[in-house]
Amino acid sequence: MKLWFENEYEEQPLDGLFSFDLEKTASEVAEAVLSAEQCPFDAEVSLTLTDDEGIREINSTMRGIDSPTDVLSFPMVAYEPPGDFSAASASPADAFDPDTHRLLLGDIVISADAVIRQAEEYGHSPKREFAFLVAHSMLHLAGYDHIDPDDEKTMIEKQESVLNALHITRDM
Repeated sequence: MKLWFENEYEEQPLDGLFSFDLEKTASEVAEAVLSAEQCPFDAEVSLTLTDDEGIREINSTMRGIDSPTDVLSFPMVAYEPPGDFSAASASPADAFDPDTHRLLLGDIVISADAVIRQAEEYGHSPKREFAFLVAHSMLHLAGYDHIDPDDEKTMIEKQESVLNALHITRDM
């Protein structure tokens, strides 16, 4: 799996803000989600870390919601049912990079401000919060959603399973 990581966080240097390797953590979580979902393809994901203002601008432009959020997911492939990667094979010209032949899953945008704020609010580490947001977004990129209670329950179970397997727990 290839993770393209971009830092657009403007408040302060990230190495002073987080005590863990963001890119390594994101890669481990993304790979664990794809493994759990039995993705048969080498995949590619773009992850941008920004601040509340940056994610607010993206949320406003892309979704018409003029407020910050913690994470945004922009899938490149529509899956029906969720996690059925055969949909990508149906239109390979749209779903795969022509040079690397990797499945282009989509883009993730995370607010570093929200990571810090929500870690404090939920009483766990910023690493746990960041990993949760990556897992959550990766499931969106695989076609999952949480609009109705059953789908939300499925996503929660899948997120927790991946994070527990990686030993990224709430008591961190």
